[in-house]
Amino acid sequence: MEEVDKILIHSLRQAGTAVPPEVQSVRDLTPELVVEAAVRCLRAVNPTLGAPLSPLLPPGISARFRLASDLAAACQELGFGGDVGYQTFLYSSEHDTRRLLLFLVEKLPRDESESGTEPPGKSGALLRAIGARIREQLGTPWVPPLCRTPWLQRLNTLVGSGSVLGSGRWSPCAKPAPPRPPGPPLDPAWLQEAFGAGGAGGALPKGSRFTRTQHLTHEQAAVGRCGMPSSASPRWVPHGGEWGFWGGGLGYPDNVVPPPKAEAEVQQGRLALGGREDTLRLKAQAVELLPDAQSNMAKLQLVVEASSRRIVSLAGQWERHRGPLLAQYRHLRALRDSAQLESSRRLSEIRALHERSRSAADEARRKEELYKTLVAELEALPRDVSRAVYTQRILEIVGNIRKQKEEISKILVDTRALQKEINSLVGKLERTFSVTDELLFKDAKRDEVVRKAYKYLAALHENCAQLIRTIEDTGTIQREIRDLEEQVGVWGGLYGGGGNLGCLWGGLPSIGVSPMSIGVLIDLSCVPPSLCPP
Repeated sequence: MEEVDKILIHSLRQAGTAVPPEVQSVRDLTPELVVEAAVRCLRAVNPTLGAPLSPLLPPGISARFRLASDLAAACQELGFGGDVGYQTFLYSSEHDTRRLLLFLVEKLPRDESESGTEPPGKSGALLRAIGARIREQLGTPWVPPLCRTPWLQRLNTLVGSGSVLGSGRWSPCAKPAPPRPPGPPLDPAWLQEAFGAGGAGGALPKGSRFTRTQHLTHEQAAVGRCGMPSSASPRWVPHGGEWGFWGGGLGYPDNVVPPPKAEAEVQQGRLALGGREDTLRLKAQAVELLPDAQSNMAKLQLVVEASSRRIVSLAGQWERHRGPLLAQYRHLRALRDSAQLESSRRLSEIRALHERSRSAADEARRKEELYKTLVAELEALPRDVSRAVYTQRILEIVGNIRKQKEEISKILVDTRALQKEINSLVGKLERTFSVTDELLFKDAKRDEVVRKAYKYLAALHENCAQLIRTIEDTGTIQREIRDLEEQVGVWGGLYGGGGNLGCLWGGLPSIGVSPMSIGVLIDLSCVPPSLCPP
């Protein structure tokens, strides 16, 4: 794996990455070196993907995330099949970094004619990008005038028509073209050597990169002047509701109305022309700097170094300001979270209070309706009956109920105590009989006296069981007697006591009822015979 890392780092150095000599393995690569290596490889493989990306990792966190995300998208577009994201460049592991860099190194061009004669580093990448751009422009087919945009065809038709153009209206537009800036012409042999036959590609010539850049800049300026109209050339502009040229009197006839699509095309052409003029101005400034390239490059290097130092200083200042701000931000975010939790809790409490108040209001409404109903019923009752009588009667009933409750409680306590005593006595009797039975049963076969004692014990046990059953039956009969006495008391209260029963007994023969059937009447009325007269 160390040999693989050495080969990989050597390939990255050849691609233009400034890898320090102390870096000997992928483990020693910092995120800045990983980002720079990925950008250099992307620019070497596909300049379209790598040109917008910066090889320098910015100090800001958001800018770092943005650059890493763009790098990940470019790698995926290039065909990387692994899992790649911003974390691959900023917080990656050794395995992921090695896998990504191996993929990018394998994608580097292997043609000797394409890369053998180019200097390594940034200049080689610049030359490759310039060569690819010029090959792309030279490979673009030439379009005849009749095959261009419809607006351009209509413009040519209007310019060539005699009904629209007058002999005196075109003369102000006929201005001389500006002179071509001085510079050496392009050498056809140099073009053939640089780009091959037909612009198919080839190795760039050796020599100073400033010389090659000067040649290429003059060629691009010439192509731009051939493909773009001059600022002094006529343009279509709306003016005062009429259409005409800026520089001349060419325009539509009075009976011809320009279509709305023409306005859009004119605006689009004007925007494109403005962009090309800006590009041409920048290239002209670059051409002016090329004659004194060494001094200009030194000045530019000084400006870049000063800007780098200023960026580093600003980054340090930002980090010093960023620490307290980040702590304050985290503190404020914690306060916001706690405030949100508190507001959520209070909101839930308020909702619960609303529900309780709503239920309490419903209950109050229901009780209010019940109160109104009771008031209406009270008003409907007669007023001649005093309430004191009913109140006294209710208090008496409540007192009787309380006394009965106390008596019932005492009876229950006594019953439980008696039941416990009965259970203990029964258990003691059972244990005594069992022990005695065991003691006597052993000697009952050998001793006649013991046998008789055993028989007496068995008879005693049977008599005791019969006695217990008799006591239980007696208790049941007494309970039934008390129930019957209570029923007799109820009947006596209803029918006027024993006097009424005596009159009823004496009047039985007069209605044809024999005294023998009085038992049936007694059973039906649950009256004991002691209350009946003789």
